[in-house]
Amino acid sequence: MLYQAELGDTDFITGDYLAEVNIAENAQAHAAGKHPGWEKTAWDGIEQTIDLLNEKRIKVVVNGGAHNPKGLAEKVHELVLGKGYDLKVAYVSGDNLMEEMKDIREKGLPPHLDSDNSEVTVADHTLDVLKSDKPIVSANVYLGAREIVKGLEEGADIIIAGRVADASPVIGAAWYWYSWRETDFDALAGALIAGHLIECSGYVTGSNFAGFYEYPLDDLYDITFGIAEVEKDGTCVITKHEARKGFVTEDTVKCQFLYELQGNVYLNSDVKAILDEVQVKAEGKNRVRLWGVKGKPPPPTTKLAIFYQAGYQSEIVVNATGYATSEKFDLWERMIKFGLKQKGILDRFDFLEFQRIGMPESDPKSQLRSTSYCRIFAESGDPNVNLGLASLLADFAMQHYSGFHSTMDHRTAIPKPYLSFYPAIWSQSKLKTAINLLDPGETRTLMTTPPPKSEEIRRRESYETASPVDLRSFGSMTRARLGDIVLARSGDKGGNANIGFFIPTSLPSSYPQSSPLYAESWDWLRSFLTMPKLKEMFGESWNDSFFMERVEFEGIMAVHFVVYGVLGRGVSGSSRLDAFAKGMGDWLRDVEVEVPVRFIEGRARGKAVAGRYAGDA
Repeated sequence: MLYQAELGDTDFITGDYLAEVNIAENAQAHAAGKHPGWEKTAWDGIEQTIDLLNEKRIKVVVNGGAHNPKGLAEKVHELVLGKGYDLKVAYVSGDNLMEEMKDIREKGLPPHLDSDNSEVTVADHTLDVLKSDKPIVSANVYLGAREIVKGLEEGADIIIAGRVADASPVIGAAWYWYSWRETDFDALAGALIAGHLIECSGYVTGSNFAGFYEYPLDDLYDITFGIAEVEKDGTCVITKHEARKGFVTEDTVKCQFLYELQGNVYLNSDVKAILDEVQVKAEGKNRVRLWGVKGKPPPPTTKLAIFYQAGYQSEIVVNATGYATSEKFDLWERMIKFGLKQKGILDRFDFLEFQRIGMPESDPKSQLRSTSYCRIFAESGDPNVNLGLASLLADFAMQHYSGFHSTMDHRTAIPKPYLSFYPAIWSQSKLKTAINLLDPGETRTLMTTPPPKSEEIRRRESYETASPVDLRSFGSMTRARLGDIVLARSGDKGGNANIGFFIPTSLPSSYPQSSPLYAESWDWLRSFLTMPKLKEMFGESWNDSFFMERVEFEGIMAVHFVVYGVLGRGVSGSSRLDAFAKGMGDWLRDVEVEVPVRFIEGRARGKAVAGRYAGDA
């Protein structure tokens, strides 16, 4: 926050501090008086930056208030008064629905987020939230920007929100700046995507970037975050301050655009963004324009994140080296299951999985290269069941496969309480939302209303490519990794994962956009990467309970998938090692497929040029 204020001109500093589980993790501690309920880093940023905020008259809108936006706003208000500054502080209220959830077992559970799609199978234990021994610890709806706009109109300089949607601070800033109407849906949708592009700190300036390996590694850390220049029609230019490291390119923008999407419609409480015609184009160094987003009325509902005490988790990781690794892990799994059955607890787990991680290197050059892991992941409602699993480490301490070893620390084998996630939808008409302005000696509370116009959510589009090109027309093929041709970005939405693949345009090794290979590579990607092909690439990781959707964004040469159910219950309740699907795109880029030889040769020439460039640099 300090760098954004210090290194150049900005009108607003916005901040998204919340992953889905943040509020829940601190809710119980806050209720017990052991945690302030808000995100400490939000306070740190404001405290460090307050002098510049006052001097430059930069407005701040953040959702770092988390479970207690009032508390953080009051603390910031005290700071402002202590400094003698003329800065008005406000906070958003109305996202916390714990009171409404008290009678959930009598009145019924709100609909699941994916309940409108009969082909989606929800994970086992999804309805455990209804059990009396699984108390709810937090329930927060994702608010839009209406309260933020009202606060800015009333003169607020610093607005602290709780669970507003990630992009809502940016929408609110632009909405206020241009005095948009509630029905200026195209402009609002553009601001929504601008907010989406910069909500993840450094993700648009080089962090978590699939093509990082073609850039100097020292350019990829200690970076400044992205800036969105939002124009009156909602079009945006993504840029950054030049004073520090990082970079904004067409490819970093495309990666972040594709992150955590669920198809061609991006939902927010104030607007639906229709993404089919999105386009991206560089306008200069560290300046990339995005346009083509259309807007429609928002849905009548918004997302509701319910977290509850689900039980206990434990994890055991053991190592095997080299020869007969597969048989070693076979023996380990049989032994542990025998011990669990002997104790009478084998069938008492909610979830028990033996996961094999990595493969030993052939003809290894070191023991580390010959070592892989077996991870036991267990969940149950009774900590004694998990303790029974942990006790087997002692019971079988001297009964194991050859070369058995593990880390020195087995604390993860001891059961720890965990929270699980139930994603729901909630009617916006039921909300009681407000902006609260802290004036000296009093608080003014101004109630807000839901959007005046809404549209029911329709079934998401899903389709294979129109007019696919015969893959044989691309000439001779060779086995290569998909990532030799395309970049990708993946992420999570509860129990679902999204993966977007696209043809790069700004890597040093990219095909020149004037080259025939550039257009041909898109024809190949959209024709090759079908839903059956992605299922095939999933290999052993595919489960027939998953459901898949596919759309295309031709303007950025991207194919986008959503795989429903692949993350189980999602968030802290997922058994996957990569519980947020951050690495799913890179895994699939590493899968070998049939690729046209001339595409590989074209990229190889580009890489050679890039290598010479890097050497000169």
